[in-house]
Amino acid sequence: MRIALGIHYDGAAFSGWQSQPHGNTVQQTLEAALREFGGVALPTTVAGRTDTGVHGIGQVVHFDTELDRAMFSWVRGVNAFLPKTVAVQWAQAMPDDFHARFAAFERTYFYVLYVHPVRSPLLEGRCGWLHTPLDLDAMRTASQALVGEHDFSAFRSSECQAKTPVKHLYAIDIEQQGHFFVFRFRASAFLHHMVRNIMGCLVAIGRGRQPASWMSQVLASLDRRQAAPTFMPDGLYLARVGYPERFAVPEPNWAAWPFPMPWASS
Repeated sequence: MRIALGIHYDGAAFSGWQSQPHGNTVQQTLEAALREFGGVALPTTVAGRTDTGVHGIGQVVHFDTELDRAMFSWVRGVNAFLPKTVAVQWAQAMPDDFHARFAAFERTYFYVLYVHPVRSPLLEGRCGWLHTPLDLDAMRTASQALVGEHDFSAFRSSECQAKTPVKHLYAIDIEQQGHFFVFRFRASAFLHHMVRNIMGCLVAIGRGRQPASWMSQVLASLDRRQAAPTFMPDGLYLARVGYPERFAVPEPNWAAWPFPMPWASS
């Protein structure tokens, strides 16, 4: 039987998703809990591997098992062995052709940025912070240069293992609610550090250090050195993974989202 799980996690506590020799990753923590609950090793396949400090509210994994357990047991039972920083939100039996990574046709990331002269310790690790004002209109104008299918080499980490830098970025939406700026990035897939590298450029434009037209120049250059430094991971969330309707993958649990939600659950 193939089972999918929806996962929430606080990425500040981990060195990213993917298993590492030191063991401090979300994948190893989840698989250790699955082993405790199921009594056997249950390797997982994930929709999107997140980096150190990046959070998940819409993460999806799948695994195969011969164990016969009720779906609610996979939620409550596995959560009993997880730390407070990780929690299974739902479990669902899937057809054999479901694949957490390859069946997905789009992914959505949110970046939450707190803009205020003074940092807040209550937001530490959960959103980015900037002490200077941002020009919302300039960032919105600049972001539209990235929408569509492009070679995103200028926003690609040197460690990226993707087969091609060409991705289709469907939309970038930016909204301000009080001291919070919430950025939504929706694409077919993302390169390593792509969102954080775009964020670095958007913030440079928002602070008036570059004109909005600079974003087009960076994109056309295909040169990572022309872009801004990689922005902090603190406010980045894997928010949603899109799958064909026939799989009936549950939506993320937005009731747990602690920040402004300009787009509701869309």
